[in-house]
Amino acid sequence: MGDTNTGKALSFAKEKFFTDEAGARADVPKVLVWVTDGFSTDDISQPMQLLKDMEVTVFIISTGRGNYLELSAAASQPPEKHLYFVDVDDLPIITKELRDAIIDVIRAKRLRAVEITSSSFRLTWPRLLSSDTGYYVVEYAPTDDPRRKLVKQVSGDHTGLFLSDLSPDTTYEVVLIPESNEHYIPPQTTRVTTLEEEISPTRVLISESKPHSFRVSWAPTPDSVGSYQVLYGPLPGNSAKLLEVDGAHNSTVVENLAPNTTYLVTVAAIYKSGKEKALSAKACTQEESSKVRHLRFEDMGPNTLKASWDSADGPVLGYRVRCRRQTGPSSLLSVSPQIHSVLLTDLASGTANKVCVKPMYRNQPGKGLCRMVHMQHEYKWPGIDHKWLGAKLVPGV
Repeated sequence: MGDTNTGKALSFAKEKFFTDEAGARADVPKVLVWVTDGFSTDDISQPMQLLKDMEVTVFIISTGRGNYLELSAAASQPPEKHLYFVDVDDLPIITKELRDAIIDVIRAKRLRAVEITSSSFRLTWPRLLSSDTGYYVVEYAPTDDPRRKLVKQVSGDHTGLFLSDLSPDTTYEVVLIPESNEHYIPPQTTRVTTLEEEISPTRVLISESKPHSFRVSWAPTPDSVGSYQVLYGPLPGNSAKLLEVDGAHNSTVVENLAPNTTYLVTVAAIYKSGKEKALSAKACTQEESSKVRHLRFEDMGPNTLKASWDSADGPVLGYRVRCRRQTGPSSLLSVSPQIHSVLLTDLASGTANKVCVKPMYRNQPGKGLCRMVHMQHEYKWPGIDHKWLGAKLVPGV
């Protein structure tokens, strides 16, 4: 407990527990838990710093009204993880939190596995060597089949290694052997269990549908999958085509398709282990949605025009011709897909009229093409019969 000899007590702990003469090993994590009432008459900063220089992790539990700045400087950093204030009767409240924090320190100073998946994990370990003092040998094998042991070697400046191509839901025994050319460092051992194999695909999504293409996406994309096969064909029918996709990707665009057609799409995951898992979905391409081309007009006499156009692409069901007259009612004509012209009547002279032609498809109309046409005035000349002098086309929308 904190008293007038706290500094001396810390120096005593250093000499008796954390020095080479006391049997301390460089590769073993060291932890000091100091329970204090927060008061001391001698200096604690120097002996505490000596402990930290020896890589001792210091936890401080203050049961009194100690100086926060002094105690936070004395504890290992960050203080919020290594400094506790609690009444002496309430010490059990922090027992579990303190125990877990100490375990984390010990784990961080030893061989451990992180980033564990169904087919891989990353090993990390404390710096025990350098590139000049030796190298590491890593041995790993399934615990139920030691004959499958694999060995990797890395230089002494490494503190980690990524292991892949592992079996899912399997426990591996891993041994880290530091090969030092200066002194003996004992091996470290740990056991790591890979996760169960993630099933893919569990979802198939069709998007960006167009007349001749659509996008196929799927999820998830686990590391254990080597590649994907996308099989697609029209319904009804028994013909199909195949796309190969790398296992790191989760979507592809299927192209060169027929418009307004339903396709059966199957995404198959080919696992590195050789297993396969497939999921299917239906996809529909859109109808052709083209606009007509080259809308033109021909003067057919007083107040009358002939509107003509070139056919639109795709399976057109017909055309709608709308005429918005400057004077008089608008008109809407529907014609069959074989007809590409209509007569527009009752167009008053001196007016501007808007004519639009739109192709019609099964599910939706196409894009309309519009033009403005101005009807010129009719004139009467003395001694000459009435004569119509035509119309003027004004390009526009």
